[in-house]
Formats: sequence, structure tokens, C-alpha cells
Amino acid sequence: MNRGTSLLGAAALTAGLALTGCSSSGGPELEVTGAFMPQPVSDMAAGFLVVRNSGGDADRLTSVTSSLSENVTIHETKNQAMRMVSSFEIPAGGELDLERGGNHIMFMDLKERPKQGETVALQLHFEKADPITVDVPVKETTYNPKKQ
Repeated sequence: MNRGTSLLGAAALTAGLALTGCSSSGGPELEVTGAFMPQPVSDMAAGFLVVRNSGGDADRLTSVTSSLSENVTIHETKNQAMRMVSSFEIPAGGELDLERGGNHIMFMDLKERPKQGETVALQLHFEKADPITVDVPVKETTYNPKKQ
């Protein structure tokens, strides 16, 4: 084996280790499930979903963007009062649950009102992980999934 082949092999091995670096270093590993948006009845809408982090590092949801609205914010609900926040923690080995009656995504000044059966694309932005694009199904206005 010549020196060029050895260097190429070493470079390939290094690249392979870099690709798996997130998993082996214990970084955040995020997955989104259970997303839905009740059909809006005004120029506002709410979005709900779960972000699971199976990784070894915590992360933070820092913002949400969507072509449905220029004004998408995240809100926490405490003592039946809602307020905008700058981020939500997603603990290592845990989850962030955005649910009816709790923390959620708010879409203000909708450009259009999506109908039941349609989907709304949104992008979740995080402090550490790459953005995740989610196609959120629009459900009936009163939809509220049962907790498992």
C-alpha cells in the first residue's frame, strides 16, 4: 500500500467518525411526533407536538417559522395564563410536550386559514441541533388527542 492510499484510507475513516460524532458524543438527537393544528376559527392558530431527545445532551427550541404566518411564537402556560417565551428546554433523554392547555406554538395574523385535512409546513429551530421541518396535519377545531 502506498502513502497516498494510506492517507486516503485515514481520511475516509476520519470522515466516518465525524458523521457519527453526534451519536457517540452524546449530543441531542431530536425526533418530532404527534404534531397537529386545530382548524383555526380566526386569524390565529395554535400548534402542538412532542419533541423527543434520545441524545445525551439537552437542547432548546428557540423559534418556529412557517409560511402560514410571519408572526410565529412559542408560549408557556402557567396558572392558566399564557406568555411568550424565548425558548423551551428539551432535556437529554426527555421530551418537550407542546399540548392543549399547556405550552404551545402560536401563529398570529394568518395569511390564510388552513382547513381540516390540509397540512401546514413549519420549521423548528434549535440551539444545537439542525432545524427540523414538520408537515403538521390540520384537525377539527375541537381535536384533543388522548394521552397514552
